Amino acid sequence: MAKPQEKVSFGQRLKQIGMVFQFTAKQDRWFAPLTAAAVLIPLALTVVAVLLWGWIWLPIGILFALLAVLIVLNLRSNKAMMNAAEGQPGAAAQIMESMRGDWRVTPAVSSTTQMDMVHLVIGRPGVILLAEGNPQRVRGLLGQEKRRLAKVIGSAPLHDYVIGQGEGELPIRKLRMTLMRLPRTLTPKDVNALDKRLKALTARPQMPKGAIPKNMRPPRGAFRQTRGR
Repeated sequence: MAKPQEKVSFGQRLKQIGMVFQFTAKQDRWFAPLTAAAVLIPLALTVVAVLLWGWIWLPIGILFALLAVLIVLNLRSNKAMMNAAEGQPGAAAQIMESMRGDWRVTPAVSSTTQMDMVHLVIGRPGVILLAEGNPQRVRGLLGQEKRRLAKVIGSAPLHDYVIGQGEGELPIRKLRMTLMRLPRTLTPKDVNALDKRLKALTARPQMPKGAIPKNMRPPRGAFRQTRGR
């Protein structure tokens, strides 16, 4: 479940914006020229407006310049983040956790030792499964999760996506927009109820695969004693 956001002070907010500026500038070579244009064009228009109609236009022009910079920062930082996340294990879950709105994200509900994984997301559009890794292997994981979830989600919609660049796959840069466009078929009350059911399902202990650990094995002779009774 998404944690309630803590209040951020003005100083912390400025520090966060500065970190985003640095990250975006390193990832995007067009960020600096676009930011400069976002500042210079409104200021140039402000100078003209001040000369023609007076100093009242100075604060208005400064506000427009700041707004233009924030718009450029928002657009280019999102693109830079998507480019940096390309091919990184668990990137889809990280993007979902950073999205606005009530998205209940459970990373890697199913995974393999080869870094193939399926993430579970619950939101107003229903239940969403996001698979990352080798397409052949993750489709098997998706099938298992869909069969497991079908027993408890009832009539809630179930969406599944394989993250990647291949045919029939969803590029990670389109993940945010794709999910935001899904129809909101569940109410907040439905989301809470569905989240509780799925948490109860995932909380059930599962039998570990492979050899039984030594500390879980019965003592020697236990089976012979049982048969001898």
